[in-house]
Amino acid sequence: MKQRLPLLALLLIFISFSSMNTSSAQEPSKTYLALGDSYTIGESVAESQRWPMQLAARLVHEGIPMKDPKIIAKTGWRTDDLKAAIEADNELLESYDLVSLLIGVNNQYQGKSVESFAPEFEELLQIAIKYAGGKKENVFVVSIPDYGKTPFGAAKEDQIKKELDAYNKVSKNIAKKYGVAYFNITPISRMAKSQPELVAHDDLHPSGKMYTKWVELFGKKIEKMLKK
Repeated sequence: MKQRLPLLALLLIFISFSSMNTSSAQEPSKTYLALGDSYTIGESVAESQRWPMQLAARLVHEGIPMKDPKIIAKTGWRTDDLKAAIEADNELLESYDLVSLLIGVNNQYQGKSVESFAPEFEELLQIAIKYAGGKKENVFVVSIPDYGKTPFGAAKEDQIKKELDAYNKVSKNIAKKYGVAYFNITPISRMAKSQPELVAHDDLHPSGKMYTKWVELFGKKIEKMLKK
């Protein structure tokens, strides 16, 4: 028995060393900052059904380790509200591996001009790029959904469409100016008129099923962004 002890000790040391090497070789989890309003926080859907959560889950499924998204978003926020919330958040990391921006519907809903929206959106995009460590290729913008196709907005469907098209044109052009990826989910949101299951129980916000369609639209491209 005494002769076997050194061998056992060596075996335990080898196993421990191998375990340490395997652990250190594992890819660190990616960080994700999602900036927005009610659409990003997932008003009227379960937390797991929010599109940033669905996106993170998809990325994990595809072999990209992800930490839970850091979400700065609240129902009713305009561009200026989001900026103030970012500046007031003391728990933000210095930089994130991925940053998304979806904002503007409340500017439109509250009658703010698209001219006033443009510089505020551009400033938020600059902030998003800063929190991506200056890497514009790690930032993406999501278009504003068209709530005019929901029961809530049906009475002003045409007006809402016209105004949101103008807002989305501005955000798309600004994203292009900075070389940031832009994903147009607005056509998907307009499917809600004929597919009521895509609307949450509040008759206004997207359901988890609609958010799934959003992630299906841009998920593969986000995977490629993070694997570069």
